[in-house]
Parts: sequence; C-alpha cells; structure tokens
Amino acid sequence: MSTATLPPATRAARWFHALSDETRLEIVEMLSHGERCVCELTGSLKAAQSRLSFHLKTLKDAGIVTDRRDGRWVHYSLNREALNEMAEFLGAVKPGKHAGSCTRACC
Repeated sequence: MSTATLPPATRAARWFHALSDETRLEIVEMLSHGERCVCELTGSLKAAQSRLSFHLKTLKDAGIVTDRRDGRWVHYSLNREALNEMAEFLGAVKPGKHAGSCTRACC
C-alpha cells in the first residue's frame, strides 16, 4: 500500500519510526545533498551493504526515500513530496496553531 493513501497519523508514525535511527538520519542527511549510489553510502557511512540495505528499505517503505536503478547500481534520493508532507504535518500540530478555529474543541 502506498503511504500516500494512509491516514495522516499513520503516515506520520511511519515517517518518525523510520527517522528514529541514527544511521537512517545520517542517510537522510547525506541524501539532502543529492542522489547517492548505494556504494557511496556504504563507503561514507562505513557500513556493510546488508546493513545499509535494511535501513534504506525502511526509509523507502516510509516513503522518505526513492530509488532508481542504473544497470547494476541503485541510486537513492529523498522524496521531496514526503518531506513537504512531514513539514505540513508538524506545522499542523504546532501548539497554538489552531487559535480558536479548532473544530475538535481541543483549543
């Protein structure tokens, strides 16, 4: 199931779970500079490819990372749309954001 079809709270839970690991945060930080081949990530993070594959799959399943195959190499990049959705979600739950316009009577 695509993460785009999930309820916002479920998507957010997947994002934050995926981002709750230091290695995955390092991967996201590296990808913020542009697309990277898995071989570049392996070298920079000094991690075995099997370990990186696990982390990349977690990020990909959460919709944070996309991949592109080029021959035998796989290149990874950040999913800008997912990052924008994360920022939007965080902005919506920011304290004081509702300013009396809340229909849930939580403000």
